[in-house]
Amino acid sequence: MTFDWTTGPLAEGLACYRSQRFWQAHEHWEEIWLKCEEPDKTFVQALIQITAAMHHFQRNEFPGAISLLSKALQRLQPYPNEFGGIAVAPLRESLREWLRALEAGDASLCPFPRIA
Repeated sequence: MTFDWTTGPLAEGLACYRSQRFWQAHEHWEEIWLKCEEPDKTFVQALIQITAAMHHFQRNEFPGAISLLSKALQRLQPYPNEFGGIAVAPLRESLREWLRALEAGDASLCPFPRIA
């Protein structure tokens, strides 16, 4: 699959993600995920889990956010530092930072993980 972040559901999901409309981003990306094959499928699933985690965070559902971020990080581990037009290495580090902050009880100052 060719990842095009400038048009279509990927771009629409990214715009939603960047405006912190995480559930809507999840919905756009799920449309893509349903059509993907590996290794793209697992990659998109990780992005969906990040959006769902941020949705849980917005709703103060911290255990759900921790669980989903952990799963997303695990799914992203085997991918190279850049994949599908996304800088994966900084994204993984951002997820680790979020997990540390959530487990310490204070993620309020963390910037949302950057997907770009």
